[in-house]
Amino acid sequence: MGRIKTTVIKRTGKKLVSQHRASFKTDFESNKQLLPTYIEVPSKKMKNVLAGYITRLMRNEE
Repeated sequence: MGRIKTTVIKRTGKKLVSQHRASFKTDFESNKQLLPTYIEVPSKKMKNVLAGYITRLMRNEE
């Protein structure tokens, strides 16, 4: 069983993927570097969780 993502993470991740689909990739590290250009993330942990969720969304599309 995995960790459950909060509504804030899911809502923000889906919004960012729908707006900037071409920029995000299936690589966590590149998504983590791209994230601050689109949104201001309050903490390092939240940035990592959000980048991981976006990576998962992009992998599921393939």
